[in-house]
Amino acid sequence: MKVLVQRVSRAQVTVADEVVGSIGRGVVVLLGVERGDDERLAVWYARRLAVLRLFPAADGTPWSRSLVDVGGGALVVSQFTLAARTRKGRRPSFDRAADPPVAESLYERFAAELEQLGVAVARGRFGAMMRVELVNDGPVTFLLDGPSPGDAKEARA
Repeated sequence: MKVLVQRVSRAQVTVADEVVGSIGRGVVVLLGVERGDDERLAVWYARRLAVLRLFPAADGTPWSRSLVDVGGGALVVSQFTLAARTRKGRRPSFDRAADPPVAESLYERFAAELEQLGVAVARGRFGAMMRVELVNDGPVTFLLDGPSPGDAKEARA
């Protein structure tokens, strides 16, 4: 699973000229589901993101408050291209990407876990061509590190 997170002051996603999701302060999450990913991993990443200190404190101290602490939203967008391999040839290979039914299920599980943790979640539309607009705050962008062996097993799916 690849989880790319951008801290934003606002963001929205549009499909065919219809805004399908928008947030104010919070994060945009581009989520790439790969073959072999499972529900425990989706839960682990959601729990990690909810408490990761990405925001400054009121006094300006950086990296002091989490998404939950600031009451921020998350705009979660499925992004299968994050699973691409680009090392060889001139065309990306997507053989690492999970099959769409699996990817959609894990995408929804990730978003649902964030909601259960108190994060207001907006979503893109799975499998659609989307236009994502955001104002990156900082700019701050992280590719979340995956769990250590055993960490994802500890997450209760």
